[in-house]
Amino acid sequence: MKKITLLMLSLFLYVTGQAQTVEKRIYTQAEQQAAQEREEQKRTEEVQDSILFVEAVKSLEKLDFVVEADKLIFKHGETAYVTLNTNFFSLSDDQAVVQIAPFNSGGPNGVGGITLEGHASNIKMKTDKKGNISFSMSVIGNGISANVSLSLPQGSHRATVTVNPNFSSNRITFSGYLVPKECSTVFQGTSF
Repeated sequence: MKKITLLMLSLFLYVTGQAQTVEKRIYTQAEQQAAQEREEQKRTEEVQDSILFVEAVKSLEKLDFVVEADKLIFKHGETAYVTLNTNFFSLSDDQAVVQIAPFNSGGPNGVGGITLEGHASNIKMKTDKKGNISFSMSVIGNGISANVSLSLPQGSHRATVTVNPNFSSNRITFSGYLVPKECSTVFQGTSF
């Protein structure tokens, strides 16, 4: 009986030892170099994003910025991918501009959509514990009466701006890049 138990124990230890075989992936020099280059590129992008975030925050504080939108999101979730230089929200001191131009030509503004200008008031900026920024205001002018809210996540200059009209439910959200006004490449059409 002892021999059988000893034989079983030996067999068990042998099988257990075989099950613990470790397989290791070995990378070629080219693979190692490519991984290192990807890591360096990622670090460079993180540094650039943090610099652009600081510039975006400064332009928010100076009330002199543009959110150049590459995507519009309408009230029922419909999405339109658009050009940066004709779809934007901007603020210069207390002068706000909302331009939506999802079409290539035509429209009341001459660039494929509408351009609305208004006076901004009740401007507030708040930073949460994680460093995310919320920015809000009321905009009133010819053709526009809306509450506008902007969100800017920590470490990025990609922002979203939601325009909620006061007299209708035609909410629209701009998703794009927040840049200082002097760095913007937008083309403003004829406003109402």
